[in-house]
Amino acid sequence: MQTRKFRQPTVREALREARESLGPDAYVLATEMVPALGWRGWLGRREVQLTAQFETGMSADRPLIEERRPAVTRRSNMGTAAGDPETSALVARLVACGLDLPMALGVVAAIPEQSRRGASANRLFQALTAEIAGLSAADDDFARAEVFVGPPGVGKTTTIAKIAARERAAHGRRLGMIAADGFRAGAVDQLRTYAEIIGSPFKVARTSDELSSAIASARNTVLVDTAGRSPRDRGLRAQLEALAKHRNVRMHLVMAADTSPASARRIFDSYAGVKPSRIIITKLDEAESLAPLSGLLREQGVPISYLTTGQRVPEDLEPATPAMIACALLREPLGAMVS
Repeated sequence: MQTRKFRQPTVREALREARESLGPDAYVLATEMVPALGWRGWLGRREVQLTAQFETGMSADRPLIEERRPAVTRRSNMGTAAGDPETSALVARLVACGLDLPMALGVVAAIPEQSRRGASANRLFQALTAEIAGLSAADDDFARAEVFVGPPGVGKTTTIAKIAARERAAHGRRLGMIAADGFRAGAVDQLRTYAEIIGSPFKVARTSDELSSAIASARNTVLVDTAGRSPRDRGLRAQLEALAKHRNVRMHLVMAADTSPASARRIFDSYAGVKPSRIIITKLDEAESLAPLSGLLREQGVPISYLTTGQRVPEDLEPATPAMIACALLREPLGAMVS
């Protein structure tokens, strides 16, 4: 198999060029917005780059053949995107909402062909919810220690307070808090204030030994706030190594929703050694949509545990159910389309 890239102003035009060049049996691997070539790129213009995969024997002059509805696969066949007017319209509708082409194709493929004509918004929403189920962290149980890592300014401290306050209000359970961020001015005081208001046990751990001792002596689940520094930082690395010695420790990588896909990939690469098993998406209220990050999130395979939308504690926090993630992808308020 080989790959080939196509650039056009819109997804529809890129898809058309790819189909005309490679035929309907080629597969769409990815679509992304990239700087335009030449002077247009210097002026800030962007265009769609579509990456397609095709068999080595395919010719660029291969004629189009009658399209057939393919079997449902994780990779999406181009014939599905333009095989009939109903399918094309639904795919275009989802792409207009911000979904990338592979996800839009997967959603439409999940809807029976006879039901695509006049498909309601609710039908599309349900199909999208099923398509992205793997992005949601299914379990609600807490680990012995829930550790929050990520770049500075993404809202780790506030997110911890929201989780603790939500658990206390909903179930009367007091989760402990550990401030392991000894670098940022006021970080310890901020978390301490939240702990006092919520009624959570609170400890400060400025060294790896103090952190290890605080976890070992805690009677309840503890939420650990780490410094917003690279895991390559010596102090943070020592703390993370200390955490690795304890059983039942779960890492949450916290990332803002308005992070660009390129920056998000660098963040994932930077924290790969930490082996996060969950991701938290914050500041959805400051981003147009979660859709630009959807392809990377699926690629990384790390499920989302929580979504946050503002500074209110604990109101602006939602467990990342498939329905809530679908709302975030479609630029809808969280829960707006959840019955």
